[in-house]
Amino acid sequence: MENGSEASRYWYGASEEDRRRRAVDVLQAFRVYRAAEVAMRRRTRESMSMGENELLVLRYLLKAAGQQRQVSPSEITRYLGVSTASTTAIIDRLEKSGHVTRIPHPTDRRSIHIVATTASDEEVRATLGAMHARMMAAVVDMTPEESAAVVACLGRLQDAVDQVDPHPVEPEAAR
Repeated sequence: MENGSEASRYWYGASEEDRRRRAVDVLQAFRVYRAAEVAMRRRTRESMSMGENELLVLRYLLKAAGQQRQVSPSEITRYLGVSTASTTAIIDRLEKSGHVTRIPHPTDRRSIHIVATTASDEEVRATLGAMHARMMAAVVDMTPEESAAVVACLGRLQDAVDQVDPHPVEPEAAR
């Protein structure tokens, strides 16, 4: 014989407790995924002997190359949100390791573009290709409804974390 609580869920849907438990389960799954992704990025940086910003620049340059777009050092500075001196140091390290080259701007003799080398593109593909294939295999068979639910959920989570909470204003007397 069912107790009254279970019978009411059958007729009236999930309780608030059930909804909160499911929400916690979803958030925990995202946290576990995020931790796995952070660990994967660390392993990738270590295997390629790069820091976080070097890997970000390399990925940015490879994406730009795929779009037939040239990238200036100032664009890299804006992308990373670092100083021009930091950008120069990053480009120097990437150039020294053979991952990028500096090429003259076609119309402005004072400017240069930064380009990822072919070897660098091959190294990234070799390092990340299998992982990307596994990720695609994990989601390719999702139904349209499942895909829509995941995309909508990730969008709502992004909105939640992108909001900046204002700092409470302290009363003058408390200072």
